[in-house]
Amino acid sequence: MKVWIAGAGYGRGTVVDESEARIPVVDHGITVGDGVFETVRARGGRPFALTRHLRRLARSAEGLGMAEPDLDLIADGVARAVAANPDLPDARVRITVTDGAGPLGSDRSPGEQTAIVALGPFPGIAPHADVATVPWPRNEFGALAGLKTTSYADNVRALAYAKQRGAGEALFRNVSGNLCEGTGSNVFVVLDGRLVTPPLSAGPLAGITRELVLEWFGGEEEDVPMERLPEVTEAFLTSTGRDVQAILHVDGRTVSAEPGPVTAKAASVFAERSAADIDP
Repeated sequence: MKVWIAGAGYGRGTVVDESEARIPVVDHGITVGDGVFETVRARGGRPFALTRHLRRLARSAEGLGMAEPDLDLIADGVARAVAANPDLPDARVRITVTDGAGPLGSDRSPGEQTAIVALGPFPGIAPHADVATVPWPRNEFGALAGLKTTSYADNVRALAYAKQRGAGEALFRNVSGNLCEGTGSNVFVVLDGRLVTPPLSAGPLAGITRELVLEWFGGEEEDVPMERLPEVTEAFLTSTGRDVQAILHVDGRTVSAEPGPVTAKAASVFAERSAADIDP
């Protein structure tokens, strides 16, 4: 596999074999998780919604207090990395930007950022998923709320918890007791006959697929108290890795026996619109 890397001694960026790519052991992305990332799907060598992903990368970096990444440079890196891996017609493209080499602690030191574009095969999307709620809340008032950072250990722990219970995704509540998000997804529910998703003030990531579903299909942003989950008649997850994926069970309780009509229509609209516009 070929990767593109900039900074960390690679200057303005070069494509190398993944076995040859090196970053300093004191890179702040390694030592303290001081970095941001995006995951993009590339089909036939064309990354989907790259402009929106790069804008969110910049917002995450700003929220973390990092210098603004060079988005033109990274876009070029994505193009070069995708072109260097023609054996991946459907690729998962991971863009990572860290604050570069730094001290072995939380302080930063001025220096060059590290930017990496790595690729892997895009996994198939299952038609539906089961989810489990986890006992640890998201802090919607925290400094990292809504940012896509490399500080992902909360998600790793929560997903393992869900999988131990036979689920494929975990759902977080926030500290206010409302539905927040999954470990790598946003969530929509049909409640009182209306399609609803938690607002950004509830602490979820501003998902690109979430954003496009709201634009292309509709829905309302509204707090969903966790105690109302048993009243939900349909639910689905959205993300780059899932598109629109129906939820059938929450904590073992059946939401619907099969994807409901709202979920099916949202999935159909997203598939049609995303196929028609590679960079909406």
